Amino acid sequence: MTRAMTLASLRQIPPTALIGLAVILAYALVGILAPLIAPYGEAQIVGAQFEPWGGDYLLGTDSLGRDMLSRLIWGARNTVGIALLTTLLAFLLGSVTGLLAAALQGWIDMALSRVVDVLMAVPSLIFTLLALSALGPGVWNLILVIAVLDATRVFRLARATAMNVMVMDYVEAARLRGEGTWWIIRREVLPNITAPLIAEFGLRFCFVFLTISALSFLGLGLPPPMADWGGMVRDNAALITFGDSTPLLPAACIAALTVSVNFVVDWLLHRASDLKE
Repeated sequence: MTRAMTLASLRQIPPTALIGLAVILAYALVGILAPLIAPYGEAQIVGAQFEPWGGDYLLGTDSLGRDMLSRLIWGARNTVGIALLTTLLAFLLGSVTGLLAAALQGWIDMALSRVVDVLMAVPSLIFTLLALSALGPGVWNLILVIAVLDATRVFRLARATAMNVMVMDYVEAARLRGEGTWWIIRREVLPNITAPLIAEFGLRFCFVFLTISALSFLGLGLPPPMADWGGMVRDNAALITFGDSTPLLPAACIAALTVSVNFVVDWLLHRASDLKE
């Protein structure tokens, strides 16, 4: 791709999507480079409790005397990284089972759909709280529970979109040629449902990200002393009563990433639907 073509492609991206992409890239760089750019360690106690902004601690310290700026930087690595891993696992599980249900149909489709209906019948937050209370705290337990619950939404989308493609003439022609199920899924179905799945991935990431933050705020998210934005809001919430805006910093980080991802998802949906301004 030439430089002129690259510039032309960038001009077609709306300003909101460009802002969203810039914020997502910034978060990714901060998370990857956290050990290099954080002034202090993730759990290092560097001063007294709730020290004010400025001086050696640009954003003050938290309830245990840990540097808030360092915790925010490490929180980008932990919260966003674990949310991304959980979303990838949920998408892998949900999309594979959804495509299989649409391709094989029959009793396999019936069994998978009923299991998904049962899981979706229970409010997700209540189910997550019960599962984590039974399994105990831990990063992997958190990832598995949220991934299984979010995979049900991905299953529904993958199955519905794949079922629409499976009735097309070119799929029937592939069957008559003797092509196998996996070939049909890989070459005929998956390329035609990629756009909605990519958009759903962005939305799922937002929901997973917010769920992890909410669970951390409730004390069932990432275990201490891991830095997590939801837990940081809880740990410093007492400062709100004194007019200190420190607890709003991790909340602002959560909100900025969520809005940015939604900007990019809206743009991807716009492109996939071939809508014009």
